[in-house]
Amino acid sequence: MIMMRKEIKTAIIGAIIIVASVGGIGVFLTSLDKTVANTGNTTVDNTIQNANSTGTTSVTYPDENNYPLAPNLTGITGYINTTPQELQVQMKDKVVLYDFWTYSCINCIRTLPFLESWNEKYADKGLLIIGVHSPEFEFEKDINNVKMAAQKYNITYPIVLDSDHQTWDAFSNRYWPAEYITDDLGHIRHTNFGEGDYDQTEQVIQQLLDQRAKRLGLNITADQSLVNLQAHEFAIFETPELYFGYNFADGRNYFGNTEGFEPEKTVNYTIPLDLQKDHFYLGGQWQNLQDSMKLVSDNGKIVLPYTAQDVHIVASGPGTTIQVLLDGKPVTSDDAGQDTKDSTAMISENRLYNIISSKQAGSHTLTIIGHPGFEIYTFTFG
Repeated sequence: MIMMRKEIKTAIIGAIIIVASVGGIGVFLTSLDKTVANTGNTTVDNTIQNANSTGTTSVTYPDENNYPLAPNLTGITGYINTTPQELQVQMKDKVVLYDFWTYSCINCIRTLPFLESWNEKYADKGLLIIGVHSPEFEFEKDINNVKMAAQKYNITYPIVLDSDHQTWDAFSNRYWPAEYITDDLGHIRHTNFGEGDYDQTEQVIQQLLDQRAKRLGLNITADQSLVNLQAHEFAIFETPELYFGYNFADGRNYFGNTEGFEPEKTVNYTIPLDLQKDHFYLGGQWQNLQDSMKLVSDNGKIVLPYTAQDVHIVASGPGTTIQVLLDGKPVTSDDAGQDTKDSTAMISENRLYNIISSKQAGSHTLTIIGHPGFEIYTFTFG
């Protein structure tokens, strides 16, 4: 599943027209000046330019001029595993893979082992991976949360915080995850949106590294073997991602209660007798927020008839515990997710939680019983 920001749906048709005009490039890219903020939130006048675009060369890549130059990193609000000065130096004459991600996105999380493996394998051959963290939810703008995720997933390559989506917009990006790969002169040579196509992406990396070595006169050849990791397999039929925030529901409203969304209000919801597949239902008093629902009453319930193998929630509410039922019964070890033990899950920091992980995909009814302070943003499946 590829995630798309709802407010730019109408731009897709225009983007497709632009795509056709640039001869097969996945998306048209533009450059913007940028202001860089350091990790102390003090704004400084600085620009991380595409260092690859300023050099000269006697080697011309085939049809090189048909490919646009990557935009500058624009409006960056923080840096992890690097500094603005270090990154400027690192980018020069490198094959750069820009990975647009956000840390609560399950699709992004599943690409991270491939990215880190490529970093280990090709960094000394001239590859630079830059994780462009463009948040979906407000809590993902907190650099401490992103640092926590980087440590959890063992990310060692540079990460820049694109908290206001300025670099996202400069690339005309629409998806999480998304990869843009430049040659060592800074031209976008390959794009990939969503999970998958890892072998093809790695082969592009190898080709561009070999071209780089030839241009720079280096006696380096990229290893032609491919990283041996298991990619996620999707079910044929699967419930779509479900959003709890009223600001995210336009065009993808799967909220089953007749009371519906009431922006910024606390509503007493009642679960109906007839439940529709792939819709979620609330019981109890819930506060309607832009990107989430927050439980206010002493007890509350979420009921969801779904089809999938794995069920994840993006949630918060430090110190709260939820009870997880599957088809009305406590979850057994055969269906328990990584964050579920004895049919309960402890909600600590703001992140993604895997609560169901069945042996195979199937149709079930999930029930979550929560307590005051429990806040839920999405259901995602896999």
